[in-house]
Amino acid sequence: MKKFGFILMMLLLTAGNAVNGQNVQFLYDLGHTFYGDLSSRPNVTTTVEMFKKDKWGSNFFFIDLTYFTDGIAGAYWEFSREFSIAKNNRWAAHIEYNGGATSIEHTAIASRFQHALLLGGAWNWASADYTKTFSLQALYKQYFKGMGRKAFSSVQATAVWGLNFSNGLLTLSGFCDVWYDPDVKGKLILLSQPQFWVNLNTLKGMDGVNLSLGTEIEVSNNFVFNKNGDNDKFYVVPSLAAKWTF
Repeated sequence: MKKFGFILMMLLLTAGNAVNGQNVQFLYDLGHTFYGDLSSRPNVTTTVEMFKKDKWGSNFFFIDLTYFTDGIAGAYWEFSREFSIAKNNRWAAHIEYNGGATSIEHTAIASRFQHALLLGGAWNWASADYTKTFSLQALYKQYFKGMGRKAFSSVQATAVWGLNFSNGLLTLSGFCDVWYDPDVKGKLILLSQPQFWVNLNTLKGMDGVNLSLGTEIEVSNNFVFNKNGDNDKFYVVPSLAAKWTF
């Protein structure tokens, strides 16, 4: 897993010059505090996230690294590209790759990293000052064979939102995914991660301090693996979070 630490380091070193709209997040997970069957869940996640528009559309990716006390437990990433198909940029063709890897010692969470390719369409909206954004995606999802599972076809619906208010002091953001999986109860998996941030650089005397403090709340059904290796329950897992935006 050392190569994932190297990737994170390189992204941190190049973030200030390479792209716009990039941030690094640190989250301390409280799942082990609220749920006894999540005692084996990693406590810490670091995320590198980037969004960049260009004349053809936009690129987006994030990389999550999760940690146990003895080192990195796993890495998960999503890379997506959208191509605008309307003059107002509201409609776009969407292509995405999801995948990751876990360390051998922590196989209980391995099946969530089955690799997948997604294709479909997106409808994107933003206010004139970009303080409000919203996106809806309808996607065909193809899972590849791996992690002890067969390849299979799926569909996914995604909503993504962002809202800045109180003169930029506060931000509400997040996403909600719902997708088909034939091996879970009810055949559907739900995952949503709303975030709430207080942006310190909007406070008097804090110019250039691009630090945000807040929380992320993971809401899921049939997604989170507990210490028994089951993923058939509904959880609401909060975390304490910090974010630096470049």
